[in-house]
Amino acid sequence: MTELSQEEKAQQAAKNEARLLKKKAVVDGRIAAATQERGVTILLTGNGKGKSSSAFGTMARALGHGQKCAVIQFIKGRKATGEQLFFGEHPQVDFHVMGHGFTWETRNPELEKEAAEQAWALAKKNLADPSIDFVLLDEVTYMYKYGHLDEADLVAALAARPAHQNVMMTGRTAPRVLLDSVDTHSKIGNERHAFANGVKAQAGIEW
Repeated sequence: MTELSQEEKAQQAAKNEARLLKKKAVVDGRIAAATQERGVTILLTGNGKGKSSSAFGTMARALGHGQKCAVIQFIKGRKATGEQLFFGEHPQVDFHVMGHGFTWETRNPELEKEAAEQAWALAKKNLADPSIDFVLLDEVTYMYKYGHLDEADLVAALAARPAHQNVMMTGRTAPRVLLDSVDTHSKIGNERHAFANGVKAQAGIEW
């Protein structure tokens, strides 16, 4: 391979510097244009693992800044999750798990709808509370998939919430009206999962 001359190396370095300066100018322009100071709505969907994990990680970040947080989990599991055990007693977190309704094992539409409505009442209260900086509605989108709640109520509550409040929502799919209304939407894909290869679900990873 032919070694570059000093002049060629200088020309290449100049081109690289010009490219980086151009990229920096674009980024600086975007930063300068982002002048709004308000809370955002974030929706995490997709078949991949990590939606709730990401949301709870973001909540940990908010707690690190001393923010008040609220969690409403719309899926009731068979056992307490690690996040409930860890954040449930935190003085800056109001943690609620939907009581007697939706699980992955029982299918009782009337009971599920009643539980969903109770959980939504709590969620709506938190979304209207100016003392709460961060609200996590975990697995909320399933309530719309199965027709237990009205998505228009959620969109209206998000629009009317305190201006500084950040909200994260999770679930594999979401109604179009919610997808169109949020500030940030990330879709997590599934390339590979240990469970498909016979690895048993375990504490600290799946719950």
